[in-house]
Amino acid sequence: MRAPWLLATLALPLALGAAAKDPLAGRVAGKPVNCIDTGMVGNGPIIVDNKTILYQRGRRTWKTSPIGACPALRPLTTLIVIQYGSQLCRNDRFRVLEPGVSIPSAVCRFDAFTPYDRVKK
Repeated sequence: MRAPWLLATLALPLALGAAAKDPLAGRVAGKPVNCIDTGMVGNGPIIVDNKTILYQRGRRTWKTSPIGACPALRPLTTLIVIQYGSQLCRNDRFRVLEPGVSIPSAVCRFDAFTPYDRVKK
């Protein structure tokens, strides 16, 4: 019975530390676009919270969010993206798969993609 409590106790500082860091710190927002080329993004999405999804490649980070509510979206979940062609676009659909669960969430949709570039020093 101690193991779940211990695991939750150890995970709390990690979660609080991760939340304190802003993944867009030191970056400047550009004009939102409706589509991004998936060949120009890195290894996949980074889910920051239930309203923030990031795609990164080099000096640029693309920020998007779900249109409306997507309750299953949270860090450590997997996105199953329903993509047509080589671009990821506003209104493209995705589902969320939680760890240890084999049935994905209801369908959610992407909003526009805002580029964030690192400021040159």
